[in-house]
Amino acid sequence: MSPFPPAPGLVVEGLSKAYETASRPLFEDLNFTLAPSGRLAVLGRNGQGKSTLIKILGGVLSPSAGLIDWRMKASWPIGFGGGFQGSLSGLDNIRFIARIYGKDAADIRERVDAFAELGTKLKMPVKHYSSGMRARLAFGLSLAIEFDCYLIDELVAVGDARFQEKCRQELFERRGDRAFLMASHDMHLIASLCERALIIENGKAKMFEDIEEAVDIYTWLRAA
Repeated sequence: MSPFPPAPGLVVEGLSKAYETASRPLFEDLNFTLAPSGRLAVLGRNGQGKSTLIKILGGVLSPSAGLIDWRMKASWPIGFGGGFQGSLSGLDNIRFIARIYGKDAADIRERVDAFAELGTKLKMPVKHYSSGMRARLAFGLSLAIEFDCYLIDELVAVGDARFQEKCRQELFERRGDRAFLMASHDMHLIASLCERALIIENGKAKMFEDIEEAVDIYTWLRAA
């Protein structure tokens, strides 16, 4: 085993996000790295910017300032359905995304169909999907295309207990060697899966190398 830590798969420097209508930045001067197999929790009370950070890292939103240097292939935010074209069917959206990533559309369709369990509903326009169906499609696509790092924003409880267990196994067990960043309020999930945590509070962020300490402090913040 090498005595040196692995080179980071993600480097974030001086990252800030501000809106013109807000009195202060949502967050500013965020600095952190993520190892190729690192598991980082992003914690923050509602409105502190954790979901915004995940979307910025996934390329959905632009930062106001700072550097994001991806050195590994990252997913879009899992469960985020904003990238779908509503007038197209689920199948057409699958073909489009497969083309973007240079993947075989038939193979991706087969993987999504087997995982998302949407059946003939894949032929329906996505605008007619329920939120749960959209989440199934997005989750299935996220797992049909292999990534080095998964961006997870508050995993939605999609489907029954059997399907939720299937999601957990696919993401956290079969891809246990991958990196991920996870924003969640579920402290049991965070404590059991993550190694470090970034807590965002009042526009500032602090990194905790001890996940139990981070969970304790975040639990206190939520109760305050």
